[in-house]
Amino acid sequence: MPSSSTQGMKTVLHPVSDLAQAKAVYTALLGVAPQTDGPHYVGFDVAGQHVGLLPGGGPQGLTSSLAYWHVADIEAKLAELTAAGATVKESPRDVGGGRLVATVIDPDGNLLGLVQDS
Repeated sequence: MPSSSTQGMKTVLHPVSDLAQAKAVYTALLGVAPQTDGPHYVGFDVAGQHVGLLPGGGPQGLTSSLAYWHVADIEAKLAELTAAGATVKESPRDVGGGRLVATVIDPDGNLLGLVQDS
């Protein structure tokens, strides 16, 4: 039985080719203006979820959407996942404000994101 549960899937990042067009579509879909609106990232917070748009896949080089699971202890969750057969793709790194992110690859090649807020 896993020792640390998740706090849910609260963040999804989408790679986009046209940031302005994607921003218009997601604004229409979500019914709110973006809370973060820059040339390298547009982010929406709605109903306890965060939706981020990354032009060109961002620094992660995403080619498809990536869901992030929020956890209390990213190192403990990584240890559990690797013990269960996942492979670390990106070790935890601080992306600002004490937020740590990491990614793992499951045995079928699916990319899973982890987030720990301070």
